[in-house]
Amino acid sequence: MDEKDLEPKTRKPDVKNLEVLSIEALEEYIGELEAEIVRVREEMKRKNSARSAAESVFRK
Repeated sequence: MDEKDLEPKTRKPDVKNLEVLSIEALEEYIGELEAEIVRVREEMKRKNSARSAAESVFRK
């Protein structure tokens, strides 16, 4: 188990006020969000692989 899994869950981040951002800043923000989505999906794949490996060990 990862130590981060033991840490208490934090509250959701504050919602960003999009009205004050320029188009360029909004495009940059979208890029940041897309990069974060990729990072989260990679972590999910890693965890699913670990789960599958653990399940295959305990099924035998």
